[in-house]
Amino acid sequence: MAALYGAMFLSAFLAATVLPVSSEVVLAGLIVSGRGDPWLLLVVATIGNTLGSVVNWVLGRGIDGLHNRRWFPVATDRYEQACRTFRRFGEWTLLFAWLPVVGDALTLAAGAARVNLGVFVALVATGKAARYAVIVAGGLWATA
Repeated sequence: MAALYGAMFLSAFLAATVLPVSSEVVLAGLIVSGRGDPWLLLVVATIGNTLGSVVNWVLGRGIDGLHNRRWFPVATDRYEQACRTFRRFGEWTLLFAWLPVVGDALTLAAGAARVNLGVFVALVATGKAARYAVIVAGGLWATA
């Protein structure tokens, strides 16, 4: 059973990076198949995905010397768009860090903007938990 939660954590962590991993599919599959406790899966997925975003925040802290490198995980135009959005709407944009494409860039922008790590984690985790809660609820509804 620990391997199941470990796999959920790993998929959620990696999904917060630019790797093509879909933690939503993993979570929904586990819920629909009845494997694992749904609410524990939600917690594990939220923690893993939030910690993956913390990695992005750390990268954002040193982005000035990194973002023009070929291997950097976010395209320059996407990063600049995220910075504009972040400057316009502020820390509250982190509630949407779960969004595909722009979410990773927002977490990088937050690191570059030196957002307090506690505030960052609280906002990112809230948004990601809400998204996972919808997936869990949908999976439980589908199997009812």
